[in-house]
Amino acid sequence: MDNRAEVRQFLSTRRGRITPEQAGIEPYGGRRRVPGLRREEVARRAGVSVDYYTRLERGNLAGVSDSVLDAIAGALELDRAEHDHLYDLARTANMSGRKRASAPVPASVRPELRYLLDTITGAPAFIGNNRMDIVAANTLGYALYSDMYRGPARPANHSRFIFLDPRAHNFYTDWERAANANVAILRREAGRNPHDKGIAELIGELSMRSDEFRTRWAAHNVRRHYSGTKFFQHPVVGLLELNYQVLGLEEDPGHSLTVYPATPGSPSEEALKLLASWAVTENIAELAQANARG
Repeated sequence: MDNRAEVRQFLSTRRGRITPEQAGIEPYGGRRRVPGLRREEVARRAGVSVDYYTRLERGNLAGVSDSVLDAIAGALELDRAEHDHLYDLARTANMSGRKRASAPVPASVRPELRYLLDTITGAPAFIGNNRMDIVAANTLGYALYSDMYRGPARPANHSRFIFLDPRAHNFYTDWERAANANVAILRREAGRNPHDKGIAELIGELSMRSDEFRTRWAAHNVRRHYSGTKFFQHPVVGLLELNYQVLGLEEDPGHSLTVYPATPGSPSEEALKLLASWAVTENIAELAQANARG
């Protein structure tokens, strides 16, 4: 990933989305040639010189202090995910001249984590990596994403499913939202792991094969992904409204545990019970794992 290009495009797209009215700036100087703030307006809000901000927006974050990064983030009204992403870009810019290759993310997980997944019986759960792969899941997790395992690509991957498999448009009740969120999460992971070969290859593949992905990738949006609610239209049990919690696995860098509990007493809780019965009857976990090995 070209760090200078990433910095330039990220800062310019953030600047372009803020109007003078939103920033409380009185328009001046006749017709504006940019849709958002001018560089000098961002510089003034951040308390730095125009020349210095121009240097930053041209992609040179080397040697920038945390206080300046915070000031730029405030001037551009960055949210927490965007703020973190700016820091990630600065960290990459301040690395030594030679690239530091990311440690390879293991393709499997420790047996202890598989045991942990097996103890979660009332909710879908899976362990994923920073490349959007499903590395392991419990029975309900395989059942929830059974359509993902019908495709030929292995390992099963959220991004490939969303952008390359037509079934995803039915599975996600709001496909646009799912697509936007997926790209924003992947963009953040790419910023945190700029030399990860697997992430770079995934981005390259999707950029070549999907106009929908390529358009969203060019927006440079980033997102944190830790908790919330998702809606799925499962082909067997119908609509599922599930809460989700994402927990980082400190002993397994690059991996996280995601659990999808339903609200107690809700129709979705009953639907999960039906899904569990179907999964056992159809040997979904065994089939998914066999397909993954194949």
